[in-house]
Amino acid sequence: MNLVSFTRLLLLTSLIPLVLVSCSNTEDVSIGDAEIETPITKEETSDITEEEDPQAEVFFFNADLVYDGFVLVSGATGNRVYLMDKESRLLFDWPLNDAKLGNDATILPTGKLLAMLEDPNAQIKFGGFGGKIQILNKEGKVDWEFLYSTEDYVLHHDAEMLPNGNIIMQTWERKTIAEAIAAGSNLNVELFPDGIIEVNPQTNEIVWEWHSWDHLIQEFDATKSNYGLVSQNPHRIDLNYTQLEDGDMTHANGLTYDKENDVIYLSVNFFSEIWVIDHSTSTTEAATSSGGNYNQGGDLIYRFGNPEAYQNVLGTRRFFNNHHPVLDLRNNQKSIYVYSNGQDLNQSTVYELAIPTLFSLDADKDNEPKELWSFSDPELYAPKVSGAVPLPNGNVLITEGDFGLWEVTRTGEVVWKFVFPGFYWRAYSLDKDAPEILSLEL
Repeated sequence: MNLVSFTRLLLLTSLIPLVLVSCSNTEDVSIGDAEIETPITKEETSDITEEEDPQAEVFFFNADLVYDGFVLVSGATGNRVYLMDKESRLLFDWPLNDAKLGNDATILPTGKLLAMLEDPNAQIKFGGFGGKIQILNKEGKVDWEFLYSTEDYVLHHDAEMLPNGNIIMQTWERKTIAEAIAAGSNLNVELFPDGIIEVNPQTNEIVWEWHSWDHLIQEFDATKSNYGLVSQNPHRIDLNYTQLEDGDMTHANGLTYDKENDVIYLSVNFFSEIWVIDHSTSTTEAATSSGGNYNQGGDLIYRFGNPEAYQNVLGTRRFFNNHHPVLDLRNNQKSIYVYSNGQDLNQSTVYELAIPTLFSLDADKDNEPKELWSFSDPELYAPKVSGAVPLPNGNVLITEGDFGLWEVTRTGEVVWKFVFPGFYWRAYSLDKDAPEILSLEL
């Protein structure tokens, strides 16, 4: 198998000319389980040497099968959001104005950046906290900002712009020890459950909200109103499933919106599940168990990945901590991609799962969706962050959070890798003629 190996400088602070270097011999180089041959070439486009700065390496294991698109990288190391091509040529680097990434950043069709950023004064600081969200133009000017950060709540991890221009965002909210005990918690600590708010950026008004705290079940204290059998209430969230003394009880880390069904898919890391939430409800209905298109209010209309989270002995557990739910709507079979970090297994796996035509969630039943595709490799393991997105040619772009990027085919062939010391939240693929790219006027 022929390999073209590119080594390019991606400095952590600014755009600079790039260095192109490859090995100066034809020795076999082992990448994972692949044996590849490196051609003899060398080209210098800058006088900055390899020893002065960290290097990014790009490996084409099968160049003919690599999708020729651009890649948006959100990197925690260096606090950068940048656009590159598959040879790691740096095309654009968004000025963040000394702000620090709070994880997700995506390009809007206008070429502007929607970024979750850290509030320097945030008082709730679990991993992935933000508190502030901005829309930045390509010059770095802040076109819009929303601050949601107090001692009682904070934005975190992820946000997405809806088709109507509103933005959904993840929140943590503080519950006192007294509130936690009153709800049936078996821990004597404050709790920080997840929520979702929808904000109109024209007015900064919260126009819809959902709180996991409104949809609990627990078997610990029969004197509390939400007492019941977890196994017989799959639409509700087991308050005592996680037992962490810091009170981070769910730790959701990603969301995506399904316009066709008007639902939100929420990746819940500490439950190793994806929760499906009815967005058609009013805020009032979302706090109850009735109303909305599915007449279940804000209760979970579907969940998958870990039936153990609701004491279901049927169905196969696939997720062991998870990130980045991504819908694929291009095929007749609607599907979702999820990165399972595999913390208990020391092995990550990417899954593509079928989205049911009708959401059905019943006690004592296998509710898990059909697996359409999966990929794992002995070299693929990141215990945190990470994700995967489908590409137009059928390949999948994988972010291994503490390593870099992979591109793999449907047959499991690794055709491309990007390797750079750092910590990666996510990467997104963009066509070269996509509106987001054309708007940047590269």
